Amino acid sequence: MIKIIFLADIVGKVGRRAVQQYLPKLKRQYHPDLVIANAENLAHGVGFTRSTLAEMSAAGVDFFTSGNHAWKKANSDEILDERNALVIRPANYLEKKSGRGFKLLKIGQNKIIVVNLLGRVFIPEKLDCPFRVMEKILARHPKAVAIVDFHGEATSEKVAFGQYFAGQVAAVIGTHTHVPTADERIIAPGTAFITDAGMIGLADSVIGADKRTIWQMFLGHGKSSGKHDLPDSGPCEFDAVYLEIDEKSSQAKKIKRLNKIIEVK
Repeated sequence: MIKIIFLADIVGKVGRRAVQQYLPKLKRQYHPDLVIANAENLAHGVGFTRSTLAEMSAAGVDFFTSGNHAWKKANSDEILDERNALVIRPANYLEKKSGRGFKLLKIGQNKIIVVNLLGRVFIPEKLDCPFRVMEKILARHPKAVAIVDFHGEATSEKVAFGQYFAGQVAAVIGTHTHVPTADERIIAPGTAFITDAGMIGLADSVIGADKRTIWQMFLGHGKSSGKHDLPDSGPCEFDAVYLEIDEKSSQAKKIKRLNKIIEVK
């Protein structure tokens, strides 16, 4: 079996510290061949930097996906454009963007293709159809084991995508909402699916953001600044997904939610 741990959106320093604290234990327990994490909220809750990616690599993350916040920090273009970049951005942006939307990796004799896509429902960016883009990627790499991070708002769009590519990809892991869903399953004949993996972020928050700031926004006293001014320690929600994929058939055999509250010190 190919064993993979996918870490949900890591939000800010408290999320990064939770990964440093708890990922080694998960790796000892599950012995994954590959650890993937969504990095679009790594640096102060919005975007990523070279130092935050390096921090998470040192903690045991092998590769990173992202989302619509991939370009929020300075030097993101340079990071994404590196030849051996460890982070990808959504593949279905229309205009020319820095970086790549998928990456071929090798685990033993197996070729793994990690794909990042962005949903179009409730997303303001101009995007190509994620379904059509995925079809083109699969046509170019028909023998690779495909793992998809579908970064999107709408549950219906994510579920439709998983059903459409059932049997063609090994896994579709939804991200972006920071709320873990309880619908993990294997869609016949062998695609592991979950609508949203959740987040690794402060538990006493609104999806990783300061709750008081968000209250003010909803009460009509302003709008969200996009900043995540949060403590660096305390109870942290740690959400992830564990996958087992048959290396001969490229079909998923197991998907398990890993949800825990970690006391970050």
